[in-house]
Amino acid sequence: MELTGKIIAALPLRSGVSQRTGSEWQLASYVLETQGERFARKMVFEVFGSDRIQQMNIQVGETLRVSFDIDARETSDGRWFNSIRAWAVDRNVDVAPMAAAPSVAPFGASS
Repeated sequence: MELTGKIIAALPLRSGVSQRTGSEWQLASYVLETQGERFARKMVFEVFGSDRIQQMNIQVGETLRVSFDIDARETSDGRWFNSIRAWAVDRNVDVAPMAAAPSVAPFGASS
């Protein structure tokens, strides 16, 4: 899936050590706000791995097309959550201007 918008926030970097493999890991999260729509939407997505974080080099204020996968996972207590993980970003994007809202005649007016 893809979504285009402006990066409005970079959340604190998270890191740790995998219990299964013992390997260190890093996770960066960003907030993307869509543009060119009547109602802007926001989405938090993640970039996993220090190499990908450095390669993508996402900065607040950039307009990007983000390619991502969505996956749902179950926790040990039976709760579910979504994971939105980016696998590519494209900086060569054109954002269409916001479409004008359709004009609506006042109630009771005749055309």
